[in-house]
Amino acid sequence: ISIFAPFFKEKERKRIKIMLALFTTMALTIFVVEAQIPVPVPIPGVKLGLANVITLIVLVVYRPRDAFAVLVLRILLGSIFTSTPVSLLYSLTGGILCFLGMALLCKLLQKKHLWFISIVGAVLHNVGQILAAIAVMQSVQVIAYFPFLLVTGCITGFFTGIAADRVIHFLPKSIFPKPAEKPAKNGKHS
Repeated sequence: ISIFAPFFKEKERKRIKIMLALFTTMALTIFVVEAQIPVPVPIPGVKLGLANVITLIVLVVYRPRDAFAVLVLRILLGSIFTSTPVSLLYSLTGGILCFLGMALLCKLLQKKHLWFISIVGAVLHNVGQILAAIAVMQSVQVIAYFPFLLVTGCITGFFTGIAADRVIHFLPKSIFPKPAEKPAKNGKHS
């Protein structure tokens, strides 16, 4: 059986790449559809952040670097389809800060309490957007939006986290990566 191990490893890597491509497609689709939904509050930067459900799912089910790749591809492609280069800066800054916070909390909280991890991610996303706005507009006055973004980020982050947790709970186990084969004590594969 061990002579077929490289074949099975390669097959599993391809399966994971296909799953990540599907997750990227789902996140991009959600992002593009959400961009068409009018936001009920007239505050720049406020949105539901539904594509983050996919980022959270990938972060929990796969590796952090896989979730980061899905996030960055979604932001880059989403910006091409729906927005301007300046929006790309806001999205990337917010998205990367959000990802770093969520990845750290996933590790510290052992991937539990996704509602909390998502709230922190949403708030960090808003912090990143405010920092980008300060840099672009060369004015700290945009900080006046932060209390509103903080409240909406907590609300949307909570629901995004709950949604991700529920989806993960009902995902078929067949899409989860298979555990890596561990070498036996004598150095040979079992």
